[in-house]
Amino acid sequence: MRDVLGQFGSFGRPVRLLLINQFGINLGFYMLMPYLANYLSAQLLLAGWIVGLVLGVRNFSQQGMFAVGGSLADRFGYKPLIVAGCTLRTVGFALLGLVDSVAVLVVAAAATGLAGALFNPAVRAYLAEDAGERRVEAFAVFNVFYQAGILVGPLVGLALTAADFRLTCLVAATVFAILTVAQARALPARGGRRGEPGDGGLVSGMLTSWRQVLRNRPFMLFTVAMAGSYVLSFQVYLTLPLTIEANAPSPAVEKLAVAAMFAASGLLAVLAQIRVTAWCRRRWSPHSSLTWGVALLGAAFLPVAAASTGPPMLVVASAVLAGAIIAVATMVAYPFEMDMVVTLAGEGRIATHYGVYSTVSGVAVAIGNMLAGGAVDWARSTQMSIVLWLALAALGATCSTAILWLGRRGLFGPAVPTKQATTVTA
Repeated sequence: MRDVLGQFGSFGRPVRLLLINQFGINLGFYMLMPYLANYLSAQLLLAGWIVGLVLGVRNFSQQGMFAVGGSLADRFGYKPLIVAGCTLRTVGFALLGLVDSVAVLVVAAAATGLAGALFNPAVRAYLAEDAGERRVEAFAVFNVFYQAGILVGPLVGLALTAADFRLTCLVAATVFAILTVAQARALPARGGRRGEPGDGGLVSGMLTSWRQVLRNRPFMLFTVAMAGSYVLSFQVYLTLPLTIEANAPSPAVEKLAVAAMFAASGLLAVLAQIRVTAWCRRRWSPHSSLTWGVALLGAAFLPVAAASTGPPMLVVASAVLAGAIIAVATMVAYPFEMDMVVTLAGEGRIATHYGVYSTVSGVAVAIGNMLAGGAVDWARSTQMSIVLWLALAALGATCSTAILWLGRRGLFGPAVPTKQATTVTA
């Protein structure tokens, strides 16, 4: 923790505020979202398809709108989008706790998702711009605060939900209201452009922005190569918990193992992220750190493959170990991954690049989850779960090989935008 506090204090006030803001965002989000499905089905007695609709709308409105949020941040500035996103999530979470109308619940879910699409690219672009040459260190500390919010949020939510889920919603809304006021008052303006010649209005300007990003060949190749890594890291929410559920001897052991997997992920990031990033910088280039990080993501599934024909508790232990390895792999890759997006953006339309990057990753996760979920069902019926784990390991090997190849081809050099726009303070 001393390393984290030292790094935190070494940055300027805007970066420190953004780091605290990210902890608050994840604290508020994860104190509520893990318990939303149960509330909708068990307390509001909604049909399963309605619960799926509400959750699906929330996910789609975020993943599908990242590119829009990024373009808006590049046009109007990062601060307005951060403040707008936190405001919208305040309203959305409050509505989730105050209403039981299906139509309003869908609107509230859409609002919470759109909020994430507004502030996520803006936060990352702001952090990258303000940290300057210290982007890698900034994103390393950012991941510490990010994971700390994920670690603490469900614990706070569990205590509040034991009293009343509506209380959880209102407390989460209060967290975002505080973040909104704090950033509106204390966060300096950054980013923003009045549009380039020929951009036209808002819609045509956004289309121009997206075309520029899509024509950035090194960036798009990198985005596609990294998309598979998000499928792999998401398995801590899908195949690994399902595997623990199928092999745990009792519900108590299942809950303990899943909790241990998530706790290990959060604690590893909080305690070791700064040292892991410093170690990687001393020994490897950013390209090598990315390559090894993604390779380790794939290797995380090999212990589960090796244990798949063994005793059930060995399978459970291997799944928990896989979650911990995924956490370490993320620590290795994440700061360099976020820095590489800025490098390949060529310092132009950074938020739009982050938005497109997140959208592609979200699509990959959606497709990957459908395939992985189907593979779980197939593995259970055929007793061939080793095929699933080897396939995930192969995906990691493929992605890391692609990143290695791209780097050796020299495609990770700075990309120069086709047009240089004048950047103004919004």
